[in-house]
Amino acid sequence: MGQPVASRGRAATPTVGKAMLNKYARAFFTRVLTPFAAFLIRRGVSPDTVTLIGTAGVVAGALVFYPMGEFFWGTVVITLFVFSDLVDGNMARQLGRSSRWGAFLDSTLDRVADGAIFGGFALWYAAGGDDTVLCAVSIFCLASGQVVSYTKARGESIGLPVAVNGLVERAERLVISLVAAGLAGLHAFGVPGIQYLLPVALWIVAVGSLVTLVQRVVTVRREAAEADAAAGDPPARSATAGDATAGDATAPDTGAAGPRTGDDDTAGGAVADRGHRRGSGAAT
Repeated sequence: MGQPVASRGRAATPTVGKAMLNKYARAFFTRVLTPFAAFLIRRGVSPDTVTLIGTAGVVAGALVFYPMGEFFWGTVVITLFVFSDLVDGNMARQLGRSSRWGAFLDSTLDRVADGAIFGGFALWYAAGGDDTVLCAVSIFCLASGQVVSYTKARGESIGLPVAVNGLVERAERLVISLVAAGLAGLHAFGVPGIQYLLPVALWIVAVGSLVTLVQRVVTVRREAAEADAAAGDPPARSATAGDATAGDATAPDTGAAGPRTGDDDTAGGAVADRGHRRGSGAAT
């Protein structure tokens, strides 16, 4: 694995909106969740346990309620358990822990949770929703979200910074889809026309994810060319017969240089505390 070449690439600059959201949301959630995190620590609960329970709750909410068309209650359950993503990082900060295992576990289970959410949408449209097109769009959102995260992890594993702020990263995917699903669920309570918000949101996430994927691929290609030129080496591929296999073996979602940032942050950019959970570095 090559040495990181972050200094050779252009650093990704967060937008003003994202920076402000991260600043104020981080302070708010830290104040709210710190007492609860401290309570769990006193009871001997580990950050890993919170991560596992939170993921199980998200998966249950998505795969039990969404396929039945219960979008409001499904979103309520998912939202409650999504906050475990903030609690485990807060606990790790209070305990002064920074582990590679915690970073790996968080990143891996994030993929499971995301897959369950969009899988739940796909199951609804494949059955009760009776819309093959939206079923396909939901599956595309699921797959593209996984690939978007993988492109950054794989780029970082070969020593590239992948310095780009994508149009629709994980935070945006979750906020857009969950807010739309929750509001669409109000149709069951008699709110007319609001059920169309979810299809619109899925199309937005699908298109935005495709744009983000292209942005990351283009960025990696540019950074790789710059790194090769600076090193005086010709472009080289993995020595194995299949690059995809090599990538799966060497590039967990956290990246080689350390834990993730940006795309894999929880919705709203409020999870700087997870940096303690994920280690001191930055990644997808």
